Amino acid sequence: MRPDEAAFFDALAREMNADPERFRRYGDADFVAVVTMRRESGDAFCVRLVIEGVACIDVTEIDADEAALADFGIDGPLHAWQAMFDDIVANGRATGLQTLNSLALLGNEITLVGTDPMGLDKFSRFNQTLQEFFDGAARVAADAPNRGG
Repeated sequence: MRPDEAAFFDALAREMNADPERFRRYGDADFVAVVTMRRESGDAFCVRLVIEGVACIDVTEIDADEAALADFGIDGPLHAWQAMFDDIVANGRATGLQTLNSLALLGNEITLVGTDPMGLDKFSRFNQTLQEFFDGAARVAADAPNRGG
Protein backbone atom coordinates (compact mmCIF):
# COMPACT_ATOMS: atom_id res chain seq x y z
CA MET A 1 0.00 0.00 0.00
CA ARG A 2 1.39 3.40 -0.97
CA PRO A 3 1.27 6.38 1.42
CA ASP A 4 -0.04 8.63 -1.37
CA GLU A 5 -3.31 6.72 -1.60
CA ALA A 6 -6.51 7.15 0.42
CA ALA A 7 -6.52 3.42 1.20
CA PHE A 8 -3.33 3.86 3.24
CA PHE A 9 -4.93 6.57 5.37
CA ASP A 10 -8.11 4.49 5.69
CA ALA A 11 -5.92 1.70 7.09
CA LEU A 12 -4.26 4.13 9.53
CA ALA A 13 -7.74 5.26 10.65
CA ARG A 14 -8.79 1.65 11.21
CA GLU A 15 -5.63 1.11 13.30
CA MET A 16 -6.47 4.16 15.42
CA ASN A 17 -10.11 3.23 15.85
CA ALA A 18 -9.29 -0.38 16.74
CA ASP A 19 -7.09 0.68 19.68
CA PRO A 20 -8.52 3.80 21.37
CA GLU A 21 -6.57 3.05 24.57
CA ARG A 22 -3.33 3.80 22.72
CA PHE A 23 -4.63 7.35 22.15
CA ARG A 24 -6.47 7.96 25.42
CA ARG A 25 -3.25 8.87 27.26
CA TYR A 26 -2.96 11.98 25.04
CA GLY A 27 -6.49 13.14 25.86
CA ASP A 28 -9.31 13.96 23.52
CA ALA A 29 -8.33 15.62 20.27
CA ASP A 30 -10.40 17.82 18.00
CA PHE A 31 -8.88 18.84 14.67
CA VAL A 32 -9.12 18.72 10.92
CA ALA A 33 -5.77 18.28 9.17
CA VAL A 34 -4.83 18.04 5.52
CA VAL A 35 -1.80 16.01 4.53
CA THR A 36 -0.35 16.98 1.16
CA MET A 37 2.19 14.78 -0.59
CA ARG A 38 3.74 16.31 -3.68
CA ARG A 39 4.72 13.73 -6.26
CA GLU A 40 7.71 14.10 -8.59
CA SER A 41 5.26 14.24 -11.51
CA GLY A 42 4.06 17.61 -10.20
CA ASP A 43 0.64 16.58 -8.97
CA ALA A 44 -0.30 16.34 -5.31
CA PHE A 45 -2.16 13.84 -3.18
CA CYS A 46 -4.21 15.53 -0.45
CA VAL A 47 -6.15 13.80 2.28
CA ARG A 48 -8.30 15.40 4.97
CA LEU A 49 -8.26 13.74 8.39
CA VAL A 50 -10.90 14.50 11.01
CA ILE A 51 -9.94 13.42 14.51
CA GLU A 52 -12.46 13.69 17.35
CA GLY A 53 -11.82 12.35 20.81
CA VAL A 54 -9.71 9.25 20.36
CA ALA A 55 -11.03 8.34 16.91
CA CYS A 56 -10.47 9.24 13.28
CA ILE A 57 -14.01 9.87 12.11
CA ASP A 58 -13.25 10.79 8.51
CA VAL A 59 -10.59 10.28 5.86
CA THR A 60 -11.32 11.96 2.54
CA GLU A 61 -9.11 12.51 -0.47
CA ILE A 62 -9.58 16.13 -1.52
CA ASP A 63 -8.43 18.57 -4.18
CA ALA A 64 -5.51 20.78 -3.22
CA ASP A 65 -7.70 23.91 -3.31
CA GLU A 66 -9.77 22.51 -0.41
CA ALA A 67 -6.74 22.24 1.89
CA ALA A 68 -7.18 25.76 3.25
CA LEU A 69 -10.45 24.71 4.90
CA ALA A 70 -8.63 22.59 7.51
CA ASP A 71 -7.33 23.74 10.89
CA PHE A 72 -3.84 23.13 9.55
CA GLY A 73 -2.01 21.36 6.79
CA ILE A 74 1.23 19.46 6.57
CA ASP A 75 2.77 19.69 3.13
CA GLY A 76 5.84 18.17 1.56
CA PRO A 77 7.32 16.04 -1.20
CA LEU A 78 6.35 12.38 -1.30
CA HIS A 79 9.97 11.28 -0.82
CA ALA A 80 10.14 13.11 2.53
CA TRP A 81 6.88 11.52 3.67
CA GLN A 82 8.16 8.13 2.52
CA ALA A 83 11.34 8.62 4.58
CA MET A 84 9.21 9.25 7.68
CA PHE A 85 7.07 6.16 7.02
CA ASP A 86 10.19 4.05 6.34
CA ASP A 87 11.56 5.16 9.73
CA ILE A 88 8.26 4.27 11.41
CA VAL A 89 8.19 0.82 9.84
CA ALA A 90 11.85 0.19 10.71
CA ASN A 91 11.58 1.39 14.34
CA GLY A 92 7.95 0.85 15.29
CA ARG A 93 7.50 4.63 15.56
CA ALA A 94 9.02 7.81 14.15
CA THR A 95 12.42 8.57 15.65
CA GLY A 96 14.75 11.56 15.84
CA LEU A 97 14.35 14.03 13.01
CA GLN A 98 11.68 11.86 11.34
CA THR A 99 8.92 12.86 13.76
CA LEU A 100 6.19 15.19 12.51
CA ASN A 101 7.19 17.77 15.09
CA SER A 102 10.84 17.79 13.99
CA LEU A 103 9.98 17.78 10.29
CA ALA A 104 7.51 20.66 10.63
CA LEU A 105 9.75 22.73 12.92
CA LEU A 106 12.74 22.37 10.62
CA GLY A 107 10.54 23.09 7.62
CA ASN A 108 13.22 21.87 5.23
CA GLU A 109 10.83 19.73 3.21
CA ILE A 110 7.67 19.06 5.20
CA THR A 111 6.06 22.26 6.40
CA LEU A 112 3.14 23.25 8.58
CA VAL A 113 0.70 25.45 6.65
CA GLY A 114 -2.39 27.42 7.53
CA THR A 115 -3.69 30.93 7.97
CA ASP A 116 -5.63 30.74 11.25
CA PRO A 117 -3.37 31.01 14.33
CA MET A 118 -5.85 29.01 16.43
CA GLY A 119 -5.94 26.28 13.79
CA LEU A 120 -2.15 26.18 13.59
CA ASP A 121 -2.03 25.92 17.37
CA LYS A 122 -3.94 22.66 17.11
CA PHE A 123 -0.92 21.09 15.41
CA SER A 124 1.17 21.75 18.52
CA ARG A 125 -1.62 20.88 20.91
CA PHE A 126 -2.53 17.55 19.29
CA ASN A 127 0.83 16.70 17.75
CA GLN A 128 1.36 13.52 19.72
CA THR A 129 -2.07 12.18 18.77
CA LEU A 130 -1.30 12.85 15.11
CA GLN A 131 2.15 11.26 15.45
CA GLU A 132 0.61 8.17 17.05
CA PHE A 133 -1.85 8.05 14.13
CA PHE A 134 1.07 8.07 11.65
CA ASP A 135 3.01 5.59 13.77
CA GLY A 136 0.24 3.15 12.89
CA ALA A 137 2.23 2.69 9.68
CA ALA A 138 4.40 0.29 11.67
CA ARG A 139 1.40 -2.05 11.42
CA VAL A 140 0.29 -0.97 7.93
CA ALA A 141 2.65 -1.53 5.00
CA ALA A 142 3.88 1.75 3.53
CA ASP A 143 5.62 0.97 0.27
CA ALA A 144 7.15 3.63 -1.92
CA PRO A 145 5.59 3.98 -5.38
CA ASN A 146 8.76 2.68 -7.03
CA ARG A 147 8.71 -0.43 -4.85
CA GLY A 148 5.28 -1.54 -5.95
CA GLY A 149 2.21 -1.48 -3.79
